[in-house]
Amino acid sequence: MNVSLVLIVIMAVLFACGVYAMLERSLTRVLIGFLLLGNAANLMLLIVMGQPGVAPFFGAAATTDEMSDPLPQALTLTAIVITFAVSAFLLALIYRSWQLGQADTVEDDEADVALRARNLEAEEAMDDETEIEGADDGVTTDFIGTDTAPITVLGSRDVASLRDDAPVDRPRRDGGGDA
Repeated sequence: MNVSLVLIVIMAVLFACGVYAMLERSLTRVLIGFLLLGNAANLMLLIVMGQPGVAPFFGAAATTDEMSDPLPQALTLTAIVITFAVSAFLLALIYRSWQLGQADTVEDDEADVALRARNLEAEEAMDDETEIEGADDGVTTDFIGTDTAPITVLGSRDVASLRDDAPVDRPRRDGGGDA
C-alpha cells in the first residue's frame, strides 16, 4: 500500500489548524476549526482505505482481494453527516449569540471567575490541613455510632402502618417459594 506523503502532510496540517482554531474564544473560529477537523478526519479515512478497487458488489470482481473495503466509505459518509449536523448547530449558536450580544466571543462570567478563585482558595486550605494524616481513619469519620447516623431504616416492626411486602432474594422460612 503506497500512501502519498502529501496526503499525510495535508491531513496533519488540517488537524493542527483545526485544533488551534477550536481553542479560540470566537465561536466563528470554533466553527472553522470544527470544519477543518471534520475534513481532516475524512482525509484520514481516505488514507486508511488503501488502494481503490472494484465496487464491493456480488459478482463485480473475481476475488475479494480486488474489491475495495466498504467500511471506510461508510465511516466517511457518517463523518460527513455528523460534521454537517454539528456545523448547523454551531451556526445557530453563533447567530443567537450575535443577536443577544452583538458579538460571537465567549467571555468569562463574574460568577465563573469568583468560583475559580474560591476553588483555588479551597485547594490551598486543603493542602494546609495536615494534622489528620497520622490519625486513625475510623476516628475521622462522621458516623461512628448508630445514634448519630442521619438515616434510619424503618421496618414493619418499627411502624405499625408500614407494609413490608417487597420481594426479597432470600428463600422463605416456611420452605415455600416467592409465588
